[in-house]
Amino acid sequence: MATFKTKANVAENGTVTVAGLPFKTGVQVEVTIESLKEQKEVKDQFPLRGKPYKYDRPFEGVVTSKQGNK
Repeated sequence: MATFKTKANVAENGTVTVAGLPFKTGVQVEVTIESLKEQKEVKDQFPLRGKPYKYDRPFEGVVTSKQGNK
């Protein structure tokens, strides 16, 4: 089964036209339509990406005991 993937915009009348398909005339194909997520939504998924960070105590363990040293 060959797969062809492309992007298209929905026209004002609610139709989508896909041209240049790599299939022979008369071949039956399955059509699935998915809306793409906005780029902004993907960007907000990791709000701290690219932000500066600082280690206050870089040589201490990540988890510290609240009960003190035993």
